[in-house]
Amino acid sequence: MTLKHLGSNFDNFLREEGILEDVQAIAAKRVIAFQIAQEMKRRRVSKTALAQQMNTSRAALDRLLDPSNTSVTLQTLERAAHALGKRLVVALA
Repeated sequence: MTLKHLGSNFDNFLREEGILEDVQAIAAKRVIAFQIAQEMKRRRVSKTALAQQMNTSRAALDRLLDPSNTSVTLQTLERAAHALGKRLVVALA
């Protein structure tokens, strides 16, 4: 049994494995996709209706709502937020 990571935090482990940024991007996308889906549910907006309001395709909206697809643009996020009556807030921490 190796004790290489004993006492370190999980971020340090992910950094040492070279996957910290990827894991953080996936986690952020999961949160965003969940928030959009929850707001759609709360407002009773279908995927088709939201795609129309965003002036995009249903397939593009499906990619936005896919928690594992991290290739989303700020413009797409902004259009989704606007279509749901919200505003997009992005911050560096």
